[in-house]
Amino acid sequence: MKKKGRVFSGARPTGRQHLGNYLGAVRNYVDLQDEYDCVYCVVDLHALTTLTDTEYLKEHTYEMVLDWLAAGMDPQDTIIFVQSHVPQVTELHTILSMVTPMGWLSRLPTFKEKVRQQPDNVNYGLLGYPVLMAADITLYKADAVPVGDDQAPHLEFTREIVRRFNHHFGETLIEPEMKLTDVPRVLGTDGVNKMSKSLNNHIELAASPEEIRKRVMTMVTDPARQYRTDPGHPEVCNVYHLHEHFLPDPEAIVQIDADCRNATIGCVEHKKWFARDLADYFAPFRARRAEMAADPDHVWEVLADGAARARVIAAETLAEVKEKVGLP
Repeated sequence: MKKKGRVFSGARPTGRQHLGNYLGAVRNYVDLQDEYDCVYCVVDLHALTTLTDTEYLKEHTYEMVLDWLAAGMDPQDTIIFVQSHVPQVTELHTILSMVTPMGWLSRLPTFKEKVRQQPDNVNYGLLGYPVLMAADITLYKADAVPVGDDQAPHLEFTREIVRRFNHHFGETLIEPEMKLTDVPRVLGTDGVNKMSKSLNNHIELAASPEEIRKRVMTMVTDPARQYRTDPGHPEVCNVYHLHEHFLPDPEAIVQIDADCRNATIGCVEHKKWFARDLADYFAPFRARRAEMAADPDHVWEVLADGAARARVIAAETLAEVKEKVGLP
């Protein structure tokens, strides 16, 4: 089947993936392989902007890619690699920085938020983060980029850089389209904040059935439902919203909605039901992951092959860019 074009996406190496990563990105990454030539990157250089946990970069990269592969990424068809293993990205980043006005960078809401988060480490890499992101995307001539709402401003920024570069030097780089994910924000077990390891409100994809049950049983449900006999409000229940993604029978969510509103089922019962379905859903994933983990070299071989294939594309793009800007 003829593919629609090329998709690129990058993710910081955060180690084992959780439900938020899966629903917000990984599941979409896997599905896009059927229609697009996909290029997926572990953006380890981006991770250096915080200067924390750098000693875990290798471990986190391994664990994250292992989850990607177990979830269904096909390294035979899809290019999967580590950002720093393709040095052309830093060259393109430097060239793109020459056409990026300083004011554009300092006005970005995401930069201002990062400054608030790490006021003692406002480094050049943090300011230039969106330019490196633009280099990631444009280096592989991506037609589309899957993003959540929180990354939309950065992608629009990439499009602006592309327009400015092409205006100065002629049509060279592709202006990527945005592909918004259908699950832009996944709440954690607290039911309030976005699912995050740092907040310890996450459920890992590789968790055992017992670990899943323990995590799910701590989840906040309908805050207005104090007693088992109280009618529920599934529209405000995080367990309900997560459960609908992992039901073996999609029609069952209609019954859960009715049973909750009629107090036929209680929150504890529902959480036990959700924990069982979640453990069953990821059973094949856990089996594939264990099989791959038995060969520790497998992930690194996939990444080495991916980097070699990515460098072919990157070299062609960079040569074209250098010619357009007049570099010998």
